[in-house]
Amino acid sequence: MRADLERWAEALAVEREHGANAGDYIAERVGTLALAGDQAGVARWLASATRLDQLLHAGAMAH
Repeated sequence: MRADLERWAEALAVEREHGANAGDYIAERVGTLALAGDQAGVARWLASATRLDQLLHAGAMAH
């Protein structure tokens, strides 16, 4: 459960910091970690990307 909450917090922080470029930031992180062979890091950021998509979708539905 804690890791799930951390991914939500990470997605929120990235969205606040990078705004409309949040998805690009996460994609860049995933690419960098993949090239470095860090599969755990890739999985972490993909999980955060999923949360970011959910946040953005929920925000779009609210408008």
